[in-house]
Amino acid sequence: MPEGKEILLGRTLDELTELVTSLGMPRFTGKQIAQWLYDKRVTSIDEMTNLSKANRTLLAERYNVGRTAPVMSQLSKDGTRKYLFAVSTGGLVEAVFIPDKDRATLCISSQVGCKMNCLFCMTGKQGFKGNLSSGEIINQVLSVEESASLTNVVYMGMGEPLDNATNVLKSISVLTSAWGLGWSPKRVTLSTVGVRRGLERFLSETTCHLAVSLHNPFHEGRLELMPAEGGLPLEDTLQMIREADFTGQRRVSFEYIVFDGVNDSDEHAAELARLLRGIPCRINLIPFHQIPDVPLRPLSRDKMEHFKRQLESRGYTTTIRTSRGEDISAACGMLSTKEQMARGGSAPR
Repeated sequence: MPEGKEILLGRTLDELTELVTSLGMPRFTGKQIAQWLYDKRVTSIDEMTNLSKANRTLLAERYNVGRTAPVMSQLSKDGTRKYLFAVSTGGLVEAVFIPDKDRATLCISSQVGCKMNCLFCMTGKQGFKGNLSSGEIINQVLSVEESASLTNVVYMGMGEPLDNATNVLKSISVLTSAWGLGWSPKRVTLSTVGVRRGLERFLSETTCHLAVSLHNPFHEGRLELMPAEGGLPLEDTLQMIREADFTGQRRVSFEYIVFDGVNDSDEHAAELARLLRGIPCRINLIPFHQIPDVPLRPLSRDKMEHFKRQLESRGYTTTIRTSRGEDISAACGMLSTKEQMARGGSAPR
């Protein structure tokens, strides 16, 4: 992308309208540009043929569309595909396409690296390198090979989405507005460890699904796994969820990676059930994928099933998530571009 130019992708209709009027163009040009970006999915300003040649030239002097192709992709034996995208900070992020019967889900990133530093997650090990713009988030959705067939988007890739709340919420607006991609909010799920101001905004400004990374129901145990517990204790997060409107089709789920001998006891199951009492929800149990230099071990399938039964006996809908893309390091907790960054993102397709 030429240096010094701003990107159009990721801007709201109001922002596009303000932009064109500042350039002396008619207000309706903003809606035309939105249609080209999000409905027709153009990659260059020259393709916006219902804008006059003079206006296209004026626009191109200062702006680019902002679409960039992935620099690399890897296909798993189970059909999962991982994409690597270069972003404006000079870093790289990963997005993962997960086909599953009639669902085609894209797991997208919101930051280069992450500040949360959860013990079990590779992304946090590379440190925090910057926030993605709303355009860089939307570019992942529009630029994967399977873009036209996607049924769902989950903000569960690299980064803590609500630590980049302004850009993430703007990208959700693009996804779900009639002038944007026009998706139902029920096709979008955001995963968070719990970031107070960002969570407040997400709950009040969207009706998308929420997934909370829980992983241990006891404060001290969760703090050891997730330093963010110190800033917003789980009890406070749950209180915010209890006070939010989850009527209609909006859902909340709780993600629980199960570690052998750490958070898998009957006492953990009982406390988890007590904590979530009164919240209509689903609990997703997730197998742990071993990562370097971390003293955590996966739980056997039999013990995982036992933990599941403990929760089901207390009335909770509980699932064990099928591991996908582990052979290409695309499974839960494994996203990290440290190696690719060292290689400059030049690995072959």
